[in-house]
Amino acid sequence: MARYVSFRDFDWVLLGFVLMICGLGVMEIHSATMHTKFAGAQIRQIYWVLAGVGMMFLISLVNYQALLDQIHWFYVAGVASLIAVLLFGTRALGAKRWIKIGGSHFQPSEWVKLILILAVAKYFAEMRHKDLSWSDFIKAGAIVGVPMLMVLAQPDLGTALTYIPIAVMGLFLGGLRTRQALTVVLLAGLMMPLAWHGLKPYQRERLTSFIEPEADRQGSGYQVIQSLIAVGSGGIWGSSAGSQTHLSFLPVPQTDFIFAAFAEEHGFVGALSVMLLYFIVLMRLTQNAQTAPDRAGTFLVMGVVAVLSFHILVNVGMVVGFMPVTGIPLPLMSYGGSSVLFMFLALGIVMNVRMRRFVN
Repeated sequence: MARYVSFRDFDWVLLGFVLMICGLGVMEIHSATMHTKFAGAQIRQIYWVLAGVGMMFLISLVNYQALLDQIHWFYVAGVASLIAVLLFGTRALGAKRWIKIGGSHFQPSEWVKLILILAVAKYFAEMRHKDLSWSDFIKAGAIVGVPMLMVLAQPDLGTALTYIPIAVMGLFLGGLRTRQALTVVLLAGLMMPLAWHGLKPYQRERLTSFIEPEADRQGSGYQVIQSLIAVGSGGIWGSSAGSQTHLSFLPVPQTDFIFAAFAEEHGFVGALSVMLLYFIVLMRLTQNAQTAPDRAGTFLVMGVVAVLSFHILVNVGMVVGFMPVTGIPLPLMSYGGSSVLFMFLALGIVMNVRMRRFVN
């Protein structure tokens, strides 16, 4: 017998750990910006977190099957918003990534991630055959590839890369065979020179500077070097002075390099604690995927896991010099409304699936 969903089935434990990460982010944003022109940014971050929590509760009440049924309209709206960015977007630092709405800037490419999670889940959930065909592979690639190419045209390499794990997770859960995976890796390797040629000069510098940042200490390698100094100066327990952060040597410590700023002020123990919180969140999300009531629910939750994992891996890797600087924020901690709201909407989808795991 069917029953109504209840907030008793809401994952309050997951929300608690998420808010702990947000709280640490707000504290670090305050510390990193208190003597800069961005002072007070933590207040706006709190507003975004509160708005995100409200939106999370709202989207958890709308049956995710209804969202999947309307995904074609969401997809069209997402592509249209990306076109609007290219035509009417606000240009900053050589790229068009935002649309100005009132006094705020809206970044559609962040919201498109959620649409792609829904679209990929819808596609694979409706597959009737067991084995993944090349036709399925191409169609899934097109679903993600169209908006990805449009984001690359802004240009925004970092955000475009975050779309890839959504497709990879869908293909993996959809039944990707070893031979297909090896073929794709081979083709990707062969296309690398073409992709490299298509990048902007500054993007090429970002992708190579992390290997030998000392080669251009005041140019492309500056961010990586300052980040490594900040992380190293934190030691085991952290440095209350936080000279790299507070003396403005560390670039954008409230956004892309917030983990470096946090590691400097709270040391290895603090950084490890943050990583532990993220690990708990990812494990909790995976558990919710395992208890999903249907195939679509599993794909939805694991899509969120894929995006969150990729963000954490690339951002932390960037901070410690293992990954190139691509401008990918640290979820729930980095300053930014579009990123925060996307993450809470994605968590709302997860809660949506969880709250219906006993509904039949």
